[in-house]
Amino acid sequence: MRWHQLDIQEVFNQCNTSVEGLKRAEAKERLKHYGLNTLPEQEALSRFKILLHQFKSPLIYILIVAAVVATLLKEYIDTGVIVAVVILNAIVGFFQEYKAETSLRALKRMVVAKARVIRDGKEEEIPSEELVPGDIVLLSSGIKVPADLRLVEVIELRADEAALTGESVPVEKRTDPIPEEFLTPGDQINMAFKRTIIVSGRGRGVVVETGQRTVLGQIAHDVKKLSVT
Repeated sequence: MRWHQLDIQEVFNQCNTSVEGLKRAEAKERLKHYGLNTLPEQEALSRFKILLHQFKSPLIYILIVAAVVATLLKEYIDTGVIVAVVILNAIVGFFQEYKAETSLRALKRMVVAKARVIRDGKEEEIPSEELVPGDIVLLSSGIKVPADLRLVEVIELRADEAALTGESVPVEKRTDPIPEEFLTPGDQINMAFKRTIIVSGRGRGVVVETGQRTVLGQIAHDVKKLSVT
């Protein structure tokens, strides 16, 4: 669906929603259908992989070669010292990286992003992962856009889309439909995309895509496919 081409009423019709937002019961059913508004996270490193990382260093390669040479020269004391250094470095590096990995994942679990929405005609705050197509999201300065939105109301709204488009200048948003069919995300100025940042103004948008169906989610999917192939 090329959401940027639709006028506001068509967007409401397509998403089966209104300015009053979704009913809570309807939002719950849509969440079952569409799933959580999350992107796939990188698989947690196993302890074995973390240990292997400690040996992937040019310095370690040099030390291993030195240990082999020392052994061939029957300099067994030197060999022992070098091997001890390699093992000690691996142990220290393993515990540091494992602790950092564990702390980072614990922090991610503690920090739950929120979104201001309208449901049953009232403003409320919900976890952004529970957003579904048709939700009405409130935007204001400093907010990270929680999903792909078709904007329906803007008041001097500008967004920093550098993370998505590479454009460093904030984009001024509007609500008018754009007739051109094939546009890059950067040219869809009546849209706000997941994980871009509102730098000024305020507005409202209808959630049109969540999770992996967002522009960012599609990019992540394509990158993952390329890395596999």
